[in-house]
Amino acid sequence: MAAVPHGQPVGPTTFQKRTMGAMMGAGVGLTIGFIFGSFTILRGGAGPRGALSTLSQYMLSSAATFSFFLSIGSVIRNDGELPPHWEAARLQFSPMNIHSRSQGISMMKARWDMEKRKEQLQ
Repeated sequence: MAAVPHGQPVGPTTFQKRTMGAMMGAGVGLTIGFIFGSFTILRGGAGPRGALSTLSQYMLSSAATFSFFLSIGSVIRNDGELPPHWEAARLQFSPMNIHSRSQGISMMKARWDMEKRKEQLQ
């Protein structure tokens, strides 16, 4: 495993994630465009421009749409404050707040009593 220089980001940058999302979206879009374009050509004919032109239009338009939305999604997903391995460690070592039913009821009654006292003071 290669050593990571101190202070350098460990994972891919936001730009790299956006590019990766766009490339995955283009691949998915080309495939979906091929499927739907082929189905349309087989069902309704190629039209006045020909089969290849119609199929390429379907493929390119769906590839552009999918790549746009997947790149946005990958940037939004990258918006976290902590790196993923730190977030996983935080969730793993945080104390669990699981109480029994009787503890929950007593906590709820205590909060209600506190709210009643606040209302009486006002």
